[in-house]
Amino acid sequence: MNRINQLFQSNPKDLLSIYFCAGCPTLEGTADVIRALERNGVNMIEIGIPFSDPMADGVVIQEAATRALRNGMSLRLLFDQLRDIRRDVHIPLVLMGYLNPIMQFGFERFCQECVACGIDGVIIPDLPFRDFEQDYKETALRYDLKVIMLITPETSEERIRLIDTHTDGFIYMVSSAATTGAQRDFNEQKLAYFRRIQAMQLRNPRMIGFGISNYQTFRSACDNSAGGIIGSRFVTLLNEAEGDAEKAIRQLKKDLES
Repeated sequence: MNRINQLFQSNPKDLLSIYFCAGCPTLEGTADVIRALERNGVNMIEIGIPFSDPMADGVVIQEAATRALRNGMSLRLLFDQLRDIRRDVHIPLVLMGYLNPIMQFGFERFCQECVACGIDGVIIPDLPFRDFEQDYKETALRYDLKVIMLITPETSEERIRLIDTHTDGFIYMVSSAATTGAQRDFNEQKLAYFRRIQAMQLRNPRMIGFGISNYQTFRSACDNSAGGIIGSRFVTLLNEAEGDAEKAIRQLKKDLES
């Protein structure tokens, strides 16, 4: 069974998923960050593939991608760095990146390399659901690579139910239609959106991302889904710690507790 499915079957609530950009702040630190996050109780990790035009990302992650590219990070190098990661890492690993570099690499080759490294899923924010259905789903299924789709407050109920029916793993609930970035709390409009999706009783588990950075926002995510995805805040802490992932994740978990 895919590790993503195993995670949600065994731990259906209060899950913590962390995003960071491969190659930032240091080119060679990717595997060390992953190991540090697992040691500190993170349930799932999203590894960002740096791209020059990350349209769904806020300033913090845009700058991280730019820094990673300047450091020399590429998709080919990322797969090389992850080659032996499954010797000692057991939690689900998800690659998050934009369609352009994946298509340049070749989608089937990309899936093959994911399997070789033990990657469990992929998030491609600019992959339209229809294109996924027509051009990518069959290949991803063949490699048991979960393609995680995003929904926003503007996504129609019809589209959400299509995504729920035709994908597997989990649904990424974007807290707002804006770009990524830390927030102090979620307003009533966002909370109403969370409750509306929860009331739909979808087949797939849901994780909430974008804007989670403290106890209030993480608690709201956990109360209205299986857990929260934190990116910008961890990336900021990792940069401040000069790549010391142990220090960064300890500080983040402290922030989430009070």
